[in-house]
Amino acid sequence: MDAEQLSAFIAVTESGSFSGAGERLHLTQPAVSKRIAALEAHLGQRLLDRVGRRVRLTEAGRLLLPRARQLLADMEGTERLLADLAAPVAGPLQVGTSHHIGLRRLPPTLQAFARRYPQVELELTFQASEQICRAVAEGALDLGVVTLPPQARAPLAITPLWADPLLAVCGSDHPLAARSADAPLSLAELAACPAVLPDAGTFTRRLIEAPFRASGLELRVKLATNYLETLRMMATIGLGWSALPGTLLDPGLQVLPAPFRAERRLGMIRHAAITPSRAAQAFAALLQQHGDTPAPAGAAG
Repeated sequence: MDAEQLSAFIAVTESGSFSGAGERLHLTQPAVSKRIAALEAHLGQRLLDRVGRRVRLTEAGRLLLPRARQLLADMEGTERLLADLAAPVAGPLQVGTSHHIGLRRLPPTLQAFARRYPQVELELTFQASEQICRAVAEGALDLGVVTLPPQARAPLAITPLWADPLLAVCGSDHPLAARSADAPLSLAELAACPAVLPDAGTFTRRLIEAPFRASGLELRVKLATNYLETLRMMATIGLGWSALPGTLLDPGLQVLPAPFRAERRLGMIRHAAITPSRAAQAFAALLQQHGDTPAPAGAAG
């Protein structure tokens, strides 16, 4: 059973005759008859009865007609879909990211993508990494570029792209700034000082708190926000110490000889069960070109 046989069957049914179907399909009447005969032989059922100059559907023909239309539509749709693969990469692409990654890591990828794929309708959403993970898991976003969760959980597939060490910092006028590398701070000393940190429950906050909690210490968080640039400003003016990526260091900040190490992993997330569009694949490929950490075996591409 092929598209030509189905087309002939539908044309005969709709035109009411073999000659009418031949005119519609630009075929001779014998050619139409041959296709119908082949279809009937394949199915082992008579589909049409000739009544004078007209044709009527048999019971088998009536059952087949709606399915034949659907099958032919599916075949034509599949052909169009495969033909589109040869066309330029286009269509919508929804990407979510955090403000910090969007400002500090994504510009080279965004610039290259816009130049290379101008027909893609890119929609960039800025949210907290935790919100982006939920949106990708729900299928609301094609990709996310985020602070990666500590463990990958279904249905997310992750691709690490950047290592992002966090440094304990304070303003140059802060009392802690006088401590030298020869006299490192203890966890207890740092915990006793007010801190300005990311919101509670975020992946980054958990990383910072982990060594303190392991030692039974509670941090004195004076102010919390997910905007790292805001945390840098508050640390610079002396509102408290903070833990920030090295990309945010400036002359107004002093790196502290802190007794802990914390490193975030930044990278791409996608839904493991959803086949990415060509636009999503192209964006992912550019992201990996601009990343600085190799993707582990089995990571999303």
